[in-house]
Amino acid sequence: MELFIMILVLLALIGVSNVINRQLPSVPVPLIQIALGSAITFIPSGFHMELEPELFLVLFIAPLLYNDGKHTPRSELWRLRAPIFLLAIGLVFATVFMIGYAIHWMIPSIPLPVSFALAAILSPTDAVAVGALAGRIGLPKSLMHLLEGEALMNDASGLVAFKFALAAAVTGYFSLSEASVSFLIIAIGGVIIGVILASLITGLRFLLRRSGLEDETLHMLIHILTPFALYLIAEEFGLSGILAAVAGGVMHAVERDKSNKARPRTHELSDNTWSVILFLLNGLVFVLLGLQLPEVFRTIFKSPDFNNFQAIGYALIIFIMLIVLRFLWTFAFSRGGKVFGGTKNKDEMSFKVLAMTAISGVRGAVTLAGAFSIPLVIANGDPFPERSLVIFLAAVVILLSLITASIVLPLLAKTDKGNAEAELEEKERQGQYKMMNAAIQAINHAKNEENEVETEAVLRDYNRWIRQFHPRARRQGNLRIHKKEAGLRIAALEIEREKTREMLASGDITKEQAALFLKALEQIELTLSRSTHLWVIIMKTVARKIKGVFFKKEVKPTYKLSGFDREVMRSIKLQTSSAVIEALEKKKSGPNKNEVTDIVNHYHLIIERLSKPFQGRHQDQSEGNEEVRRDLHWIAIQAERDEVQRLYERSEISRDIANELRRIIRDREASILEQE
Repeated sequence: MELFIMILVLLALIGVSNVINRQLPSVPVPLIQIALGSAITFIPSGFHMELEPELFLVLFIAPLLYNDGKHTPRSELWRLRAPIFLLAIGLVFATVFMIGYAIHWMIPSIPLPVSFALAAILSPTDAVAVGALAGRIGLPKSLMHLLEGEALMNDASGLVAFKFALAAAVTGYFSLSEASVSFLIIAIGGVIIGVILASLITGLRFLLRRSGLEDETLHMLIHILTPFALYLIAEEFGLSGILAAVAGGVMHAVERDKSNKARPRTHELSDNTWSVILFLLNGLVFVLLGLQLPEVFRTIFKSPDFNNFQAIGYALIIFIMLIVLRFLWTFAFSRGGKVFGGTKNKDEMSFKVLAMTAISGVRGAVTLAGAFSIPLVIANGDPFPERSLVIFLAAVVILLSLITASIVLPLLAKTDKGNAEAELEEKERQGQYKMMNAAIQAINHAKNEENEVETEAVLRDYNRWIRQFHPRARRQGNLRIHKKEAGLRIAALEIEREKTREMLASGDITKEQAALFLKALEQIELTLSRSTHLWVIIMKTVARKIKGVFFKKEVKPTYKLSGFDREVMRSIKLQTSSAVIEALEKKKSGPNKNEVTDIVNHYHLIIERLSKPFQGRHQDQSEGNEEVRRDLHWIAIQAERDEVQRLYERSEISRDIANELRRIIRDREASILEQE
């Protein structure tokens, strides 16, 4: 029961971290999750979880790298094969020898084999951490592909180097020739067994389908178990389970491309399921990392054998050496042109891009998992030399790399204002088209014989919105202007609310009609509200409900609209819109005159539309059933939101663009509500 509660708490922390990140977008989610994981260890009940390295690798690293192999563009991996090889293999071994000797020279109490082991476990970069930073920072695509390809390969090379260095530290024996041959066998064998097993699993799924077993749940289960099977079987043969998982992911992508047209809905189910799994695994990696840090720091800080400031200084120097070596290594192969897989594009070889490549080498969970796998004793029974210090140094380097990347990369990623504005404009334009196309596809997917009329009506709305789309209109303002506009829209709704109460008090409308109209205003207000204002709106709504229950016995609209009711609603909207225009006309000369003018023009359009004669039955026949049409609209709106989230998770748009697209969706949702 205690373990179950602990898992629930960890999952809850993942959700809390994303809520906090929504309010503090400048702080990367991994850092928030590490902080939350560290914080709960100070609970008096003694919340703690031991990190088992082997279980950690198979439970988290295998499926995450399998997914990376599945989604990393194969054409980019092949195009960047030379620099990826130089970073994932060459830089790893350069780090082991150069940083290893430097650590032993700086801290003589750490034996040379142990220094090599520490350098080896510090050499792999963390694709999960870099991916979490990329959406906020907006790294160049070519750099992101390079980092992804490097992270797919260097986990294996770093862990293999760590294994041999650790064996030398424990037994006192090391042979470079034996280690080199073993590395080739382990790496190449891992790739081969991954390809073979993935092909067999793909063939099994094909045979199951041919035999009539089309149960998508069964196929999804096989898919989920695949990375674990690949890793465990490869490790059982003494080969690289990590490379086997990566190769299996690439093979799955090949199989997916071949059958994409035949079974698109199967892949949709797979993507949705994996998105949930990956969301949880990514979060748990860093929460568990945070759980380990307090104990690691406590061991060093409370021990009289170590000087705290000196230990932190050692970690800082090691981190700087890693950054400098990575920069010099990248600089060396980038100047090699075609021989080293470089490019003739001078922009791609600029100092800024080289610096971004160096700082993007974020260390993460694999590093700490490897450090914790260091044994307590060596072959003769003596304690492993400086084990606590090695784990401490690895943990501090992880934190320094995450913090440095989150602070420095956004500064380096900035471009000049003109180019940045044009690039943002183009990305936002592409984002709008993609999310609206996703809505159209969702509508077509929901189409059937019973809702053809309503589907055509909703499709006409979206086609009209696409034709009216002006990509440059948004860039004339900024985020602050949009906040003002949202505030003015909500203030205008309050004017409508007051006018409705006046009409109710004068007897122009009934309680039922007023309640129905006020309910509609409440829905529009919630739709327009930004997340920072949402709680205020909810509290106001709750207060109005309580007030209505205890003092006015609020009337809840429970009936469907008749033709007469529609006329009454139209009349109320006309009068409340006129009241808003009259109130805002006085503010046109104020500091927010442009925003006020936009709101006034919006209400003029509403009055113009509602002033047209009611078309009655003809309109109902052309647009179909109102409830069915409304449901289709909400399906489309949700498809737009899902597409924006997908674009953001794949780093195709930045957080600012994602927030702007969500604002556009909210405005469209509010317009739909007003029409309804």
